This record gives sequence, structure tokens and C-alpha cells, in this order.
Amino acid sequence: MEYEILGEKKDIALIVSDEIIINDAQSALDLIASAQYETDCDKFIVHKSCIADDFFVLSTVIAGEILQKFINYRKKIAIVGDYSKYTSKALKDFIYECNNGNSIYFVPSVEEALLKLDGAE
Repeated sequence: MEYEILGEKKDIALIVSDEIIINDAQSALDLIASAQYETDCDKFIVHKSCIADDFFVLSTVIAGEILQKFINYRKKIAIVGDYSKYTSKALKDFIYECNNGNSIYFVPSVEEALLKLDGAE
């Protein structure tokens, strides 16, 4: 896993990995701790491919458990990827609600993630 520091204030860490790094709430906590320690950032960009597929099946409750860790520790996250293949109305509603908040974003590109996170305080 590698980090690239981005943003106007250099407070956003783009997390780069070829592996799944978020499987459950504990792996999310591990990511928060290591990324914060290594980058001193409190906003993160993660590619969807780094998150276990079960995250996107809301009935597993994994998404809620994982995202609650980011909220509890006052970290912001943008998850970058293509969400058009998902047909679940519940998931689409979940993504919509997250995108209208100020901590969690599901966006199609790193550029859009930067726009959302640079404006999020």
C-alpha cells in the first residue's frame, strides 16, 4: 500500500493498492490508523477495487460497520469507482444519501473526490 498526498492543504491521502484493503470494520480501523500515522491526513481517497465486494451488498451490514468507523474517528472518505452496474435501489439510495452528507462520498473519479474532500471540513 502506498500513499499520495493531494489537496490544496495537502490533507488528503490517495491510498494506492492492488489488493483489497478494506474487508471489515477492523481492516477499516487499521487503514485509518496507518494512513493517519504515515500521512498525517484525515481525508482519504480509496478505489472501489480496494474494498471487498460484500461492502456493496447492504444486507451484509458491512458497509455500515466500516463507514461508522470513519465517522466515529472523524475521518472523511471518498470511494472512487463505477457504480452503474449495481441495480439495488437500496444501494443507490445509500450512495445518494452519503453523497449529500459531508463525510462519505461515492464518486466516479479522483478529480471529483478531490473536489468533494477539499470542500469538506
